[in-house]
Amino acid sequence: MTSTELALSRRPTWLRALWLLAGGVCLLLGIVGIFLPLLPTTPFVLLAAFCFSRGSRRCEDWLLNHPRLGPVVRDWRATRAIPLRAKQFATAMMALSSLWAAYALPLAWCWLPGACCAAVAAWMWSLPTRPLSPPP
Repeated sequence: MTSTELALSRRPTWLRALWLLAGGVCLLLGIVGIFLPLLPTTPFVLLAAFCFSRGSRRCEDWLLNHPRLGPVVRDWRATRAIPLRAKQFATAMMALSSLWAAYALPLAWCWLPGACCAAVAAWMWSLPTRPLSPPP
């Protein structure tokens, strides 16, 4: 038994269940974010992996080995950096979503999505940018 598994098994059952529930909610929000333009996917998937690592080794392994979601988590854990293309794409999508929201929402609320997206973009661009992988 590894030290991580030992630490996980020593946590009370109610605490592991709470981490598992939080991971499930975050994963659900991340999946919904695939289809809703103003809800980010990647941060919720990363948060789900964090929660699963404290609540269920099996769920964490499932997420790490998922063909679509796993590479995001593994890459983040390995480099703690975001690829430049991902930053550019996320910024463009947030800008388009904010413009659409500014058009669709009442005047009193039209600034809120743009302000939130600007804050997320500022945070994202403050993180390290992963260098391009060298060609094979």
